[in-house]
Amino acid sequence: MKKLSNFHTHTYLCGHAEGKPIDYALQAQKEGCKALGFSDHCPFPKDFPDPWDNVRMDVDQVPLYLSMIEEAKKAVDFPIYTGFECEWDPAYKSWYKDELRGKFGAQYLAMGQHWFMKDGCHPGTQVILTDEDLNKYCDQVIDGMKSGLFDFLAHPDLFMYSMCEWTKNTEAVSKAIIDAAVSLNMPIEINGYGLAKKTQRTSRGIRQIYPYVEFWELAADSKAKIICNSDAHFPDDVIFNAWRARDFAGRFGIDIFEFLPRI
Repeated sequence: MKKLSNFHTHTYLCGHAEGKPIDYALQAQKEGCKALGFSDHCPFPKDFPDPWDNVRMDVDQVPLYLSMIEEAKKAVDFPIYTGFECEWDPAYKSWYKDELRGKFGAQYLAMGQHWFMKDGCHPGTQVILTDEDLNKYCDQVIDGMKSGLFDFLAHPDLFMYSMCEWTKNTEAVSKAIIDAAVSLNMPIEINGYGLAKKTQRTSRGIRQIYPYVEFWELAADSKAKIICNSDAHFPDDVIFNAWRARDFAGRFGIDIFEFLPRI
């Protein structure tokens, strides 16, 4: 059995997943795993105006998160890494560097931009309905990529969740994100969890919400480093969704980059 790696794994602490790290690790060992990374949604400081405070751990729960990962490490014979999935807000740059990486010892940070900044608020990607908002989202994603704080960009095509149709602007935004990934040497992720979600009908035919076919056609023709992750929310998904992502990559002849944290 070919062994896979997966660096996008959640736990029950995010409030919308099930299982402890040891549950994911033991399932990954059954199915064949060569490296596993936990990247549950990062906590933010208590003063952060968080629209998603119900889908991430509190700061006070980080020691529990870290201790559960240590428990998982002792139960399997492959390396396990500690990380967080983060949204980028430049006002909290020191939080990612000094707290998540420094104080809490994160070995990697995945950038998963689920919202954008507008009028002092953080509306989610599901309300990106105009080209103006999409362009703001794109600029903020690239700004976060340029910060140097993140190791890869998770679901870089998540904006298609609400845009749905492939247009001149969604193509331009896709090219901008892919070009930034190439110039910054930053891997972008084919997300296996998106392949488990319902499809949507578009003017071009049936499409996944993400990963979105046209985005990855562009990425396949670029020099971007492309990784495949599970985005597991249930232990049974931890390797299965990683296979889904690799199968999707095969449709485009993508050579998968084998990611490891910079430690």
